[in-house]
Amino acid sequence: MPTQANNLDAYWMPFTPNRRFKAEPRLVSRAKGMLYYTPEGREVLDATAGLWCVNAGHGRAEITRAIAAQTEELDYATNFNLGHPKAFEFASRLVNILPGDLNHVFFTNSGSESVETALKIALAYHRVRGKGTKTRLIGRERGYHGVNFGGISVGGIPKNRQYFGGLLTGVDHLPHTFDLARNAFSRGQPAHGAERADELERIVALHDASNIAAAIVEPVAGSAGVLPPPVGYLQKLRAICDRHDILLIFDEVITGFGRLGAPFAADHFGVQPDIVTLAKGITNAAVPMGAVAVRSHVHQAFMDGADAAIELFHGYTYSGHPLACAAGLATLDIYRDEKLFERAAAIAPHWEQALHTLREAPHVVDIRNIGLMGAVELAPIPGKPGERGQAIFHRLFDDGLLVRVTGDIIALSPSLIVAEGEIDRIVAAIREGLSQIA
Repeated sequence: MPTQANNLDAYWMPFTPNRRFKAEPRLVSRAKGMLYYTPEGREVLDATAGLWCVNAGHGRAEITRAIAAQTEELDYATNFNLGHPKAFEFASRLVNILPGDLNHVFFTNSGSESVETALKIALAYHRVRGKGTKTRLIGRERGYHGVNFGGISVGGIPKNRQYFGGLLTGVDHLPHTFDLARNAFSRGQPAHGAERADELERIVALHDASNIAAAIVEPVAGSAGVLPPPVGYLQKLRAICDRHDILLIFDEVITGFGRLGAPFAADHFGVQPDIVTLAKGITNAAVPMGAVAVRSHVHQAFMDGADAAIELFHGYTYSGHPLACAAGLATLDIYRDEKLFERAAAIAPHWEQALHTLREAPHVVDIRNIGLMGAVELAPIPGKPGERGQAIFHRLFDDGLLVRVTGDIIALSPSLIVAEGEIDRIVAAIREGLSQIA
């Protein structure tokens, strides 16, 4: 077969305007610490931890060595009716830092797979308890739960849903909690909006609790533009779910592993979910991996009530992959040894203070922050939603800063190793960039 030049055409890129990108590509070829480097050697400060996932910084030698050693020892083993030691070790290490009695872990390969797995576990859980009518799933507007059919069905981002037909039936959505009029420029959790959790009671009254399996929310909506929950909101959801025998699922793909200055958002907010979805920071993004953690009563229902030898007919070829488990164990060691969760909590006040100095910058209509997450929302160009976001993304990358944009929102999530000086550089670059775009 003849060799074809690398003209960028073969790769259909995800969540990217491919035609625009390939006309003016932006490439990185290596990374270390807080920095990416372009093929030409230009530094780009990473203000997004890759994609909410490189929590311990890029190029960690400890993780690289662990992956290499595991490749030499055991490159692959199925976990169907077989096992390998590191999968069990990693699951045990995870439950030691998970909140409450989230004592059982099912491994996946991504956040999207974790959500599909969690939804299937929720439905099967009620069935094995003899409550098979509890099949309805409750998501939330502006929620992001990956891109598989279950995830986009309970998710609430219109563009992720509109091209793919009828999706799953039996799904309702809570209203989102964003309230610019009452909560603009909030620091941490906004004061107003907890009452929007009461909409779950209306949905229960409409369908009856005997038909509702689970409600799934991100503790902090990330992909929609960093929307922290109003004070008391998650506590209300927990109470309503308890009242009606509804499982509460926290999608912690973004918030897990220190993003809020605690191991998990459930710890930060003091709310215990029944099921948690994990990915991203679980391996510092060095190897794709995800996980679903369930409380003891959920797991025990399958052990007691299954009508077949296999308690859960579900799994993936790469569930608990040896390389991913090795990467995950090394990642947990880094989080522990360098106290990165505590470090994130300690530097969060500086992050908040610096971010809110952008309040008077051009185009800014709102700033939101919690932990080491932040968003700067820009006024859209009339008739051209999203164009200002694209303009600032391109401008900042050219100026040596990588951010994420969702519509006209700059979303920020630096690695937990970020220094105060790097925070100041991020904010200064955004301020300068905003002064240069229309």
